[in-house]
Amino acid sequence: MDHELDPTPSIKGQDEDRLAELGYKQELTRNWSLLHNFGVSFSIISIITGITTLFEYGLSTGGPGVMSVGWIVVCFFTFFVALGMAEIVSAIPTSGGPYFWAAILAPNDKSAFYSWITGWFNLLGQVAVTTGITFGCAELISTTATIGTSYAATAGKTIGIYAALLTSHAIINSFGVSFLRYLNNTSILLHSVGVTCFAIAILSKAPIHQSAKAVFATFYDGTGETPSPGWSVRASPAYVAVCGILMAQYTITGFDASAHLSEETNNAAWNAPLGVLMSVGVSAVFGFFLLVSLLFCIQDFATTVDSSIGQPVTQTLIDIFGNKGAIALMTLIIVCVWHAGLFSMTSNSRMMFGFARDHGLPPFFTTVDARFQAPIRTICLAAFLAFLLAIPSLGSSVAFSAATSIATIGLYLSYGLPILIGLIYPANFKKGPFNLRAASRPIATVACLYIGFITIVFCLPELNPVNSQTLNYTPVAVGIVALWAFGSWFLWARKWFTGPIRQIEAERMGIPVVEDPGAFDEYERDGKTDGDIGIKAPL
Repeated sequence: MDHELDPTPSIKGQDEDRLAELGYKQELTRNWSLLHNFGVSFSIISIITGITTLFEYGLSTGGPGVMSVGWIVVCFFTFFVALGMAEIVSAIPTSGGPYFWAAILAPNDKSAFYSWITGWFNLLGQVAVTTGITFGCAELISTTATIGTSYAATAGKTIGIYAALLTSHAIINSFGVSFLRYLNNTSILLHSVGVTCFAIAILSKAPIHQSAKAVFATFYDGTGETPSPGWSVRASPAYVAVCGILMAQYTITGFDASAHLSEETNNAAWNAPLGVLMSVGVSAVFGFFLLVSLLFCIQDFATTVDSSIGQPVTQTLIDIFGNKGAIALMTLIIVCVWHAGLFSMTSNSRMMFGFARDHGLPPFFTTVDARFQAPIRTICLAAFLAFLLAIPSLGSSVAFSAATSIATIGLYLSYGLPILIGLIYPANFKKGPFNLRAASRPIATVACLYIGFITIVFCLPELNPVNSQTLNYTPVAVGIVALWAFGSWFLWARKWFTGPIRQIEAERMGIPVVEDPGAFDEYERDGKTDGDIGIKAPL
């Protein structure tokens, strides 16, 4: 543990040497411990964010039974994904994460293609999860402002609050990791001690507690808009149940942040994979405790589901604590969600920085601020794209759940592609210190099958009937990105995108890879490189 808290020069040297083997210079400040690495993923997963913002969705799409049992099932299968990711990040600890892994694990002739496709799905998921978290925070602020006041929440006001939150996250992220470390420690306390105290408070204060049967065996279908029936009638209860696991699956996303921060983490080959696994495992336990606490403390199910406030968690707190107590506890939730959005943008900007460094994005975004050692341009890009993705909320009643579906699909596809590539081409997978050995391939198989399943499920319609207001635009957004990624590859990107650039070797040969993204290709066409700089980094 001493190495993580006060790493010796030899540990730091090993990290930088490993990064150099992968072809990169140490540009970002490396001073994060295992606790900090875990804390960022734990904060982005933010159990209180996913559970609170999608609690209404869960109650109306399957009810308490699907929410509670679904949480257990989702966490079980998600841990397979986390294990597969941890094994890969141990071998390839870079800020690029999934798109870099895809390039390294694929054969030389397919390396750039897999890297390009994975990178764009990861970028989509990163942007959408930032949108989901921060827009959810804006909605919570709007809802809380209505308690005991004449304030009326509107879509326009919520978008305004959302823009202000994104701006605050961008400004704070611009100060670099040295400042973020302190907020990270606060976030860990809020999401562990704070959430535990919150759950204990509502359990001890609630006048009425639901029965175990009501929490674990109650099915409710509120997916039909009057006079139309719900999907349990039009399709089947199973349809509603599989759609209902979105709350749990969206909550347990973002743990790739431990990988994106590996270039800023000491002893990354061990601490980054442990950060991935710890964030999923701890979130699963704390999340289950919080979820069942809320479900046991619902005072009247019908009133809570149809609350005029529009937020069942807020309604439950009002029923238990009254208006003032509810405002106090909602403030705690909002602060937790704010921290989650902050660190989601941290992870998002690092992924974009890595992708730009390898020419997946314009070289304009490769700049690291000399004073704060932070990628300020990709931070601003992350905020701008997250704002754009929330604009449909002005005219859609399912915009928020669609954003969470997009985040879940985009991220998990980018998690699954490297795992699948490693499964198909095992000879290219040179394991790091975290090695699953004989269990590696079975775990990877389960992870890939599960990701395929949820990708299909979360594209399905959520409300009946399907119209312009209730359309799940997830397949549209995912389809646009897929069309862009595949179309751009075959039309022009395949002519110049070579996958991860071996920056150090290129610079030693006088190739200005940052200033001129076409320079490497010119050198390679002229026969001045060995052909390895832009294709594969040796493991």
